[in-house]
Amino acid sequence: MISRTGRQVRDDIREAGVTVWEWRFEKADGTAVEPAEPPGEFGTQGDAESWLGEVWRQLLEQGIDQVRLTEDGAEVYGPMSLHAED
Repeated sequence: MISRTGRQVRDDIREAGVTVWEWRFEKADGTAVEPAEPPGEFGTQGDAESWLGEVWRQLLEQGIDQVRLTEDGAEVYGPMSLHAED
């Protein structure tokens, strides 16, 4: 069996016409960080946003300050702070 990278799998998904939604996790200065349990990819924007709504507090506790949502690698929105507004 040949091992495939995440990028190869993602490229195959895109070629099949499937939209991929992903979160990018960042410190306040925009530095990329990874959560303890990366969520992987989502099939819909709603699934991605629902997941974030369930775990944003845990992400904040892990030192993640903000997130960006991407669709097939293109930024949809962000940065969006995980901190409460003052």
